[in-house]
Formats: sequence, structure tokens, C-alpha cells
Amino acid sequence: MKTRGRIYDRLTAEKFFTLLLLWVLLLLTAIVATTLGAADLTFRDTISAIVSKITHPLEPLRGVKEFIVWEFRLPRVLMAIVAGGGLAVSGITLQATLRNPLVSPYTIGVSSAAGFGAALAIVLGVGMVGGSKYLVITNAFIFSLLAAFLVSGISGLRGMTSESVILTGIVVMYMFAAMTSLLEYVAEPDALQQIVFWLMGSLNPTTWEELVPVTMMMFLLLPLLIRMTWDLNAVSAGDEIAASLGVEVGFVRTASLVLATLIVSTVVCFTGTIGFIGLVAPHMARMTVGGDHRFSLPCACLMGGLLLLGADTVARTIIAPTEIPVGIPTSLMGVPFFVYLLMKERRRYWG
Repeated sequence: MKTRGRIYDRLTAEKFFTLLLLWVLLLLTAIVATTLGAADLTFRDTISAIVSKITHPLEPLRGVKEFIVWEFRLPRVLMAIVAGGGLAVSGITLQATLRNPLVSPYTIGVSSAAGFGAALAIVLGVGMVGGSKYLVITNAFIFSLLAAFLVSGISGLRGMTSESVILTGIVVMYMFAAMTSLLEYVAEPDALQQIVFWLMGSLNPTTWEELVPVTMMMFLLLPLLIRMTWDLNAVSAGDEIAASLGVEVGFVRTASLVLATLIVSTVVCFTGTIGFIGLVAPHMARMTVGGDHRFSLPCACLMGGLLLLGADTVARTIIAPTEIPVGIPTSLMGVPFFVYLLMKERRRYWG
């Protein structure tokens, strides 16, 4: 028993060390990403601009370099980290509670519903907040929540099982995708271009004003998901096992769906639909620290931030000053990794 205890303590320490390394790597990657771009900045220029504003927060920005760092690059870098972390956390939560490694925010229809809401505002100017400059954002958020309510309500009629949630989510996804296609068919060329660009996902432009609600939602809901990690461990082992351990499976599944949807909805309404982060990052986390959600959930959050930050840096620098939608590099990155997972023989990352 003492030997097993020492092994467990050693493995736990290794996982904490891995999370610490990911934090450091994310910080360094953020600084490098802030340095890169069409405007020529050195690593020293970036550090100097950041430190200068932090030490003198009430003073106005001094010089072009500080303005570029604080008004253009830093908000976008932080949005990539927070949005990527949110998509990854939602993905690993859904995969655990629905016991399916192929589940992502796309699967339950949230992303396609957000796309329909945005298209509705772009093509017809119809939304919940008429005349607001945030019409597209508000529409995307409300319709993504509507998709979650539809999935939760319809699947609840069948006992809120993982199968009913996934199947209902696929139906809802195709329904909203079909309505978005209809809007694209009748849209004017300019509106069609806006829809296509939104559906590809982009972090340009990102302002501090847009970063605040996404960050606040993550700070509010991430601790709740972390508190549920023991329940997620139990549910991912099977409904019967979870019930025998005293876990209310239906409540955990509903709560997980609601929390994950709120995070994804907040992210996609500002960034558009960004694929594969919510699918790939959870797998990378389980491959790194194992299937215990006490470690894999925060690991997925860090992995998601790294992946989206790297993809966005490539998107805005590979053919600078022209930018490409961030959804393109994320898909190009995610497809080979997904094929790798499919080709892996008899290996699982749940335990």
C-alpha cells in the first residue's frame, strides 16, 4: 500500500509539473505572438511596452509601438487564449458527460445555431436587439442558447441519456445548418461574403471591450466545472457506475451541458465558428496527463489556448499583411491529428 501511495504521489506531482510547464509555455507563446505581425517589433519592444503600461496604468500610451501592442495585438492574443481555452473546456466536458470522444460543440448544434443567428442578422437585419451595433453578436449568442435548450428539452423526454443528447444535437445541428444555407442562397453578394467569413471564424478585430465578457464568463463558469470533475470522472465510467457512487447522472449531464453551452456561446458570438479546438485539445490533454478530469480539464484549457493562439498567429502572419480566417489553420491542424486518432490501434485515453 505504501508503494502504491508513493507511485500515486509521484504521478500526481508529475501532472502538476506538466500543468506548470504548459502555463510557462503559454506565457512565452503569448509574448512571441504579440511580437509577430506586419509591423516590425522586437521581443524587447514588446516586453518594454507591456511593462511600461503595467507600471504606469494611468498614463496614456507612448509611441506607436505601445499603441500597436496594447490596442491591436494584446487584446487579440488574450482573446485567442481565453476563447481556445473555453472551446477546449467545453469539448472535454461534453466528451466526458456524453461518454463519446467524438463529441464537440458542433455536435450538439451550438455552433451551427450561432451561425444561423449571425446570418439572420447579416442578411435580414433581424435580431433581438434591433439597431444595435452588437446585433450579430447578440443573435449568435441567443440562438446558440436556443439550440442547447432544444437539445436539453427533447433529449430530456428520453431520460437525458448520452445517446439521446448526441442524436438530438445532430438533428438540431443539421436543422440550423439548413436554415443558414437558405439564407446564404438568398443573400446579396456582400452579405454572403460576411456570412462565409463569420462561419470560418476570426479574431480580427478584437477589442478590450469584446474581451471582457468572454473572460468574465470563463472566470465564472470554469471553477464550477472544476468542482464537478469528480462527477465527470464517475459519469465517464458509465451511468450505472456513477449512480452506484451516488452521482445524480441526469443532473450532472444537464448541468454540464448548460455550463459548456454558456462558455461556447459566449466565445463563438465574438469569434465566429472555430472548428476542431473543442475536439482536438481534449484528446491532447488526456494523452498528456491521463483521463482524470481533475488534471485533464485544466490541461485541456491550456492546450486549447495554445492551439488557437498558434493558429491565429499563423493566420495573421503567413501572408502578412493579408490575414486568413483562423478556422482554416485550425482545420488543417485538426484533420491530420483526427486521422491519427482514428488510425491508432486499440488505444484509449479515458483511463
